[in-house]
Amino acid sequence: MDIQKLKGHISDNVIEQLPDTIAKFGLDTPLKLAHFLAQVMHESGNFKSIIENLNYGAKGLRSIFSKYFPTDDKANLYERKPEKIANLIYANRMGNGSEISGEGYKFRGRGYIQLTGKDNYALFSKAIGEDCVANPDLVSTKYPLASAAWFFQRCLSKCTDASVEAVTAVTKCVNGGHIGIEERIKNFNIIYNSIK
Repeated sequence: MDIQKLKGHISDNVIEQLPDTIAKFGLDTPLKLAHFLAQVMHESGNFKSIIENLNYGAKGLRSIFSKYFPTDDKANLYERKPEKIANLIYANRMGNGSEISGEGYKFRGRGYIQLTGKDNYALFSKAIGEDCVANPDLVSTKYPLASAAWFFQRCLSKCTDASVEAVTAVTKCVNGGHIGIEERIKNFNIIYNSIK
């Protein structure tokens, strides 16, 4: 598989990270790599977003996180306060402590598929042999692609073929729904046809 054929479709920086990522996380066929890159491209805004943006206004909080912001008054208290928002919405789950622990923000989404939660940071740390719990910023600075590949391993069984149905199944595995499915299918076809 010639990953240099991806030049022009993905950045040189990402291409440089691919050999290690392919080897370490089982993305060793054109089919698996195309499924992975198609998802990562969409999830990261074409490899641009590596840290979760939690700078929501009150209206966005009420719409996206209505469970945590059932009233306008509560949403207004958190509006445009990313640290406060993360500490609330990620409290007491995914291995994070309470809202006041600060772990929601500390272990907010990072990397190209937004690795989130202390438990995931700890498991990823074991996989790579470096402590991302002690230094969470490593996920966005040193391991944005590797963290995405580590997360993506759970979806490899869905990478059955090059069909729309397979891309749809992988998308559901990655983000729990079908958001951006048209773009993901387009990305998959471009990547797969470049390297198959």
